[in-house]
Amino acid sequence: MNEPQSERGLETLSFVMYVLHLVVAVGAVLPGGQFATPLLLVTLIIDLVKRADAGDSWLASHFRYRIRSVLWAAALYLLTAPLWLLLLAPGWLAWGIISIWFLYRIVQGMVLLNRRQPAPLPV
Repeated sequence: MNEPQSERGLETLSFVMYVLHLVVAVGAVLPGGQFATPLLLVTLIIDLVKRADAGDSWLASHFRYRIRSVLWAAALYLLTAPLWLLLLAPGWLAWGIISIWFLYRIVQGMVLLNRRQPAPLPV
């Protein structure tokens, strides 16, 4: 089966973006691993710029999925930031849960991309 070069290129780009998001997600889960914020911003910008190239293909759902994952995680981090003022434990717990959720979403997206299936639509 010959698929268009652009779709293969977008599929490769999606895989690379998932790997970069995975680096960020693992860094967020590990203590002291919050080194990857600039990398996350770069991947978000690339996803925002390249998502139009996916059109209505199954790959478009993966761009949307990664963008939404980052935006939801950022919103949740901001929402729970005041917990750090209550002492270390509540903030650490909240951010740990958010980081694990983000890691789960990235791994789930990678598995679906590997199966050549669209990413889930909600959230």
